[in-house]
Amino acid sequence: MGKYVVWFKDLKKDSIAIAGGKGSNLGEMTQLSLPVPNGFAVTASTYKEFIEQTGLKNQIEQFLSGLDEEDTDKLQKISDQIQQLIIGTPVPEDMAEEIVNNYELLGMKKRDASNLVQPEEVFVAVRSSATAEDLPSASFAGQQATFLNIKGKEHIVDAVRACWASLFTARAIYYRQKNKFDHSKVYLSAIVQRMVNSEKSGIMFTINPATNNADELVIEAIFGLGEMIVGGEVNPNTYLIDKKTKQVKKIEVKKQDYGLFRNEKGENVKRDIAKSDQEKQNLNDKQIQELFRLGKRLEEHYGRPQDIEWAIENGEVFLVQTRPVTTFKSKTAEERAKVTTEIGKIILKGDTASAGVYSGPVKVVNAISELNKVLKGDILVTVMTTPDMVPAMERAGAIVTNEGGLTCHAAIVAREMGTPCIVGTEHATQVLKDGQIITVHASKGIVYEGKIEIKMPMKAVPADAKINIITATKVKVIMDIPEMAAKAAETGADGVGLVRLEIMIAAGGIHPAEYIRKGKERDYINLLKEGIKKIATAFAHKPVWVRCSDMRTDEYRGLQGGNMEPKETDPMIGWHGIRRLLDEPKILKAEFQAVKELHDEGWKNVGIMIPFVIRTEEVQKAKDIMREVGLEPCKQVDFGIMVETPAACWIIEELCKEGISFVSFGTNDLTQMTLGIDRNNQKLNNRFDEMHPAVLGELAKVIKMCQKYKVTTSICGQAGSRPEMADFLVHQGIDSISANADAVYEIRKVVAQTEKKLFKDGEKKK
Repeated sequence: MGKYVVWFKDLKKDSIAIAGGKGSNLGEMTQLSLPVPNGFAVTASTYKEFIEQTGLKNQIEQFLSGLDEEDTDKLQKISDQIQQLIIGTPVPEDMAEEIVNNYELLGMKKRDASNLVQPEEVFVAVRSSATAEDLPSASFAGQQATFLNIKGKEHIVDAVRACWASLFTARAIYYRQKNKFDHSKVYLSAIVQRMVNSEKSGIMFTINPATNNADELVIEAIFGLGEMIVGGEVNPNTYLIDKKTKQVKKIEVKKQDYGLFRNEKGENVKRDIAKSDQEKQNLNDKQIQELFRLGKRLEEHYGRPQDIEWAIENGEVFLVQTRPVTTFKSKTAEERAKVTTEIGKIILKGDTASAGVYSGPVKVVNAISELNKVLKGDILVTVMTTPDMVPAMERAGAIVTNEGGLTCHAAIVAREMGTPCIVGTEHATQVLKDGQIITVHASKGIVYEGKIEIKMPMKAVPADAKINIITATKVKVIMDIPEMAAKAAETGADGVGLVRLEIMIAAGGIHPAEYIRKGKERDYINLLKEGIKKIATAFAHKPVWVRCSDMRTDEYRGLQGGNMEPKETDPMIGWHGIRRLLDEPKILKAEFQAVKELHDEGWKNVGIMIPFVIRTEEVQKAKDIMREVGLEPCKQVDFGIMVETPAACWIIEELCKEGISFVSFGTNDLTQMTLGIDRNNQKLNNRFDEMHPAVLGELAKVIKMCQKYKVTTSICGQAGSRPEMADFLVHQGIDSISANADAVYEIRKVVAQTEKKLFKDGEKKK
């Protein structure tokens, strides 16, 4: 043990103050003689001495003094200045020398029969490990850095110093400030560990995290380095093992086209997996049982379920990290007894679009002209809902459709309203009859004949949920219906990430183009102002982002003037979004005018974004029209774009350079066009996957580029309400996530847990 460095063999699980959470667990596993790649910790006290001895501590405190963490531009500027200050400050000679000497010891090996020992420069990973055991449970997971495949003594000290600097990312500063936690009480240990040149890698949970089943162990495995499984870029093979019998209960093999591998230069490069291996089980029985043995041993040693990262090199299994599973909650016998099974005649099945249970009379709607027969409490049954059906949808107690997937219009609106909804039944309008009493068990996607009593477990949401969970990643809400704004605001959401104008337009009963044709722009402006103002009022002092109208030609035929809409072979990729608005600029100008007048009346929290962008010229022309109404984009008003086409992803740097305040992912359309899948086609529901590696790759690319140009990133697609997507986006560094109102609390919990895990790991996961 040196003054500045402690090797894993000298660390234990209670060494957090010395080496942080990651380092102490690596030490504990080494003490247990588990297969841990060798390494050492540059201690937290070394970091403390570095900033004090060099005078950095006082300079950092001066930078942070009086900082308003809500001033995003200032926060980012201060963060950059502090990090550059640390990176540019030489490490004291004795400190640097000890780090280099220990790096060389890591590569020592016997050279020949004469027993001469020579150092060999080896590849290492340099990871951050924060000493955060004193942070409150609500504290932020500051995203510190990891540097992989570092080789050579001339690079090792730079990597350690870069780890120290990453303690002051904007996100870490923000969260410590929000929690009123003293920056000077958080230190950082830099972990230097020999790299595993992984041929296979993955994650192991010693419980089943999806079901909280403590009797099952789950292994996820991919080819190559583990960064791709952590980042969600590759779908892993999954192995489910019964902990009592040690038998593999289930193997789910998913196609893996490529993996991340280290080349001769130490660079991580994507390589295609041999076609013969792409759909094969990537772990053999021996490797599965060895991982199972190691996982069981760690769980028994720590006395609680573990989340373990592992890697295989030359057939040998290594453990590179373990941490407790923080989401595990064992079910009591009383809770298990609450599970009930209903008995009744099933007459239809479909997909759950919005969970819940409701019994009532059927009203089948085959045409817009029949909407008035839907009374309050009826069950609306139709082929597929359209925006002009919203008034009837608001009256309905439940909704059942023939067509549609989980991101169709019916699903989106029903979730916002909290109305039970089943989509994709194929023939509900033929099977069900007006006046027939049915029970819609939307949580299971089942329609029963008659009235069935079904007890649904209630989710307990703490009364102080808005206060207890603080996240650096903003969690916003998606809004369509102004009358629902006050209820949505009660969720404690950090603003509105998407206001769709189409619902307000449908409520007015007139097609936007008809207002223009009849010279009634003023009526259109007033309609939009009234609706947006209700939402802006409910979310006063919080951002409200309004999307300009995005009208598909087939969705508005029931509105006055809608009969003049052209017939298109595929309206989803047809004349809508910014392309239509620029063809009919008076519509766009009226929408901008509504926002301008709201700003003039004091509602400056309203921002605006344009949909379906594929060219920078579209942004330029939209800006010109905005200036005509007296609004300067990005200066007087937040001005952004929807990223919902692959084209926008590929030209994102040009779009950032053009000048935008923010981007918001529309994952419904982005997934549809990236995968070539009609999201309203129920036959393709099982293939519509926002977590597809291609979609995730697009999201990651855009976030990274926007960070470079200081453009705020957000998501407003329905995928934002999926916990696994929220987890992925937080890892990527997204600024905000918008969810349905009923999912805000759960998504905030996922975000908080992910941020907390990142902070404890002391690194930013890639």
